[in-house]
Amino acid sequence: MKKPIFIGICGGTGSGKTTIVNKIYSEVPEKSIAIMEHDSYYKDQSSLTYEERCKTNYDHPFAFDTDLFVEHIKVLKEGKSINKPIYDYGIHNRKTETVAVEPREIIIVEGLLVFYEERIRDLLDIKIYVDTDADIRILRRIIRDINERARSLDSIINQYMNTVRPAHEQFIEPSKKYADIIVTEGGNNLVAIDLMVTKIRSLLNIEQLKEQQLD
Repeated sequence: MKKPIFIGICGGTGSGKTTIVNKIYSEVPEKSIAIMEHDSYYKDQSSLTYEERCKTNYDHPFAFDTDLFVEHIKVLKEGKSINKPIYDYGIHNRKTETVAVEPREIIIVEGLLVFYEERIRDLLDIKIYVDTDADIRILRRIIRDINERARSLDSIINQYMNTVRPAHEQFIEPSKKYADIIVTEGGNNLVAIDLMVTKIRSLLNIEQLKEQQLD
C-alpha cells in the first residue's frame, strides 16, 4: 500500500467536525479509511483524583499527549498499525484498553487543535477548517454534554466561559489561516461535504490506478 493521504479536520467545539467525519466515513469504503481523533490523546491522569481531573483545562494544548499523537501519525504514515488510546469522559481519564488502528489509504485527523500544532500540520496533506457561528456551537455543546455526558447546564456554561471560549479565541480561531478549505455551518453544509467526498473518492481511484499500473 502507498503512503496514506492524511486529511485534517479542525474547528471549535460544536462546529460539526464529527458530523462531517461521520458523513465522509459513511460514503467511503470502510477498508479505505481510518480516523484519528486528537481527543483520544488527552493525557493519562491516573495520578490525579477525580476532583483534580475535573479541574483540568481540556481545551488547552497542554491537556493533550501530542507527542504520542504525532508519533502514531508517523507510524501510520509508514504503513504500520498503532494502538490508539480510548478516553473516558465520564471519569476524565484514559481507559486501560486501547483500540488497534490499521493503516488505510485515507486517514482523517480530527480535533480542536490539530492546526494549532505545527508538528501535526506538517503531517497533513489536506487541511479543512469547520467554521460555525459561536451561538450555534454553544447550543450544540449544551445538548451534547447534557445528553451524552450527563453534565449539568451550570457546569457546561461555566466551562465554556472559563476555558472553552478563551481557548477558542487564543488557539483555534487563529489556526483557521492554515486551512486549505473552510467549510461553513459544519454538517449542515451538504454541498461542501459532497465536494469533499468526491475529492476523497478521486484520490482513492488515483491510488488504485497507480497500484494497478505497478502490478
